[in-house]
Amino acid sequence: MKSIVYTQHGGPEVLSLVERPLPEPGPGEVRVKVHVSGVNPTDWKSRSTPMRPLPDDGGGQVPNQDGAGVVDAVGEGVPASRVGERVWLYLAAYGSGHGSAQEYTVIPQHRAVPLPEGASFDVGASLGVPALTAHRCLTVAEDGPRQLAPGALAGRTVLVAGGAGAVGNSAIQLARWAGATVVTTISGDRKAELARAAGAQHTVNYRTGKADAAIREAAPNGVDIVVEVSPATNAGLDVAVTANNAAIAYYANNGGDEITIPLRESFSRNLRWQGVLLYTVPDEALAAAVEAVSAAVADGALRVGEEAGLPLHRYALDRTGDAHTAVEEGAVGKVLIDVADA
Repeated sequence: MKSIVYTQHGGPEVLSLVERPLPEPGPGEVRVKVHVSGVNPTDWKSRSTPMRPLPDDGGGQVPNQDGAGVVDAVGEGVPASRVGERVWLYLAAYGSGHGSAQEYTVIPQHRAVPLPEGASFDVGASLGVPALTAHRCLTVAEDGPRQLAPGALAGRTVLVAGGAGAVGNSAIQLARWAGATVVTTISGDRKAELARAAGAQHTVNYRTGKADAAIREAAPNGVDIVVEVSPATNAGLDVAVTANNAAIAYYANNGGDEITIPLRESFSRNLRWQGVLLYTVPDEALAAAVEAVSAAVADGALRVGEEAGLPLHRYALDRTGDAHTAVEEGAVGKVLIDVADA
């Protein structure tokens, strides 16, 4: 089978297209024929930086955490009825040499989630990291909810920083599905169009005028939950627009690795600053996110494509390096790799 691997950390040039033996699923695992692989910032960061050791078997690491395909074999302890099941994958490369940038991958069965009827492989490959991260960000407030569902965020206002990004897009769609009012910050007209297509009711260009005043106009009682991609840049803004007991969930370090928090304003209003990294999210919260994301997909609430505010950028398997570069350089939308056509 065709696989993309790297045997040392570095730039996209360390990625190679190779032929590897068909992997066999072990106990509790399934083998998936991958149709589409999704690319996220964590994929190029893991490739370029020794965040985790490479597999010690010498076979190299296959990149990419997310994907979608069809189960074609099962290991011991997995129902044979899963063969033929359409699935979406998450954390495929975490703790394993087998990511989704290959024709077949093996993965613990709980990380191969049934893909709701009618949902495309493009949708499935776009879930994983963005949607699960967004769900966690939206469910860390003191008074919950701990799991999203229709009406779970009714009466709440959510501020999504960077609403045209992949996590931002998922956060907008999930928050609207759950009944929230959504305000998002963007940097220009094109990104405002995408954020509105995702469902945001209010867009604020943070590069023009006073963003805090514009957000407060949209949310006069303050924002209840912030989904934050640039905490080092936006800490002051977040404090200025949040309500008492709000949660500010930050999932990235865009804009810098250190943050200065206005302490008096934060503690006097009982603000919660909550870090979010998918790899260390508690198992119970991750399971709740998987269930809710699948339910949102089944309801047609998580979509992809231009009409959903998430343009798709497609690459062939042998151009995985170009796909990684596109994400690293800030491609607006979702970068996908067509594996089945390799």
